[in-house]
Amino acid sequence: MTDFTLNAEVRSDLGKGASRRLRRNANLVPAVIYGGDKAPQSISLLNNQLVKALENDAFFSSVITLNVAGTTESVVIKALQRHPSKGFVLHADFQRVVAGQKLTAHVAVRYLNEETCIGVKQQGGEVYRVTPELEVSCLPKDLPDFIDVDVANLEVGQNIHLSDLTLPAGVELVALAHGNDLVVANVKASRVQASEEGAAE
Repeated sequence: MTDFTLNAEVRSDLGKGASRRLRRNANLVPAVIYGGDKAPQSISLLNNQLVKALENDAFFSSVITLNVAGTTESVVIKALQRHPSKGFVLHADFQRVVAGQKLTAHVAVRYLNEETCIGVKQQGGEVYRVTPELEVSCLPKDLPDFIDVDVANLEVGQNIHLSDLTLPAGVELVALAHGNDLVVANVKASRVQASEEGAAE
């Protein structure tokens, strides 16, 4: 598991106007921490520190340490609000992590062996990545950085379902627990190949 630590300040000036001033004048991002047995806490984060962390996909599926006014909080990121056109972060929501208590988080999917996939290399097909992330349930100590999907043996017309994945110990897929064995990857005939076959017919 990747370690992420961010510094934060307690935020007492609340509201939309205050949030705009934070972003514009102090280069800070307003955020909130909630959950556990404590009351929600409004905080602000250094924008450049948060942006750097967000460049790593593992940030979204890691237990993050927040240093707030001399104390530390273990949290996971639950929501991120971005500006609709400019893309910068407007607000972040963090949920407290309680040791020994399961949490749910969205973990990035890492697709492996696409170049050597049978359906691509031998059959001229294309790998279709159906989802960029999966929701998991596990203890904080078991939270993985990625869920690996190996497509090496996938042939044209075949799918990989959630039930086909090898998961780290202690990790469950939320959709599968609810009876939804979703497709996460498949190989289809390439568009060029399909159009050539159609023309030949």
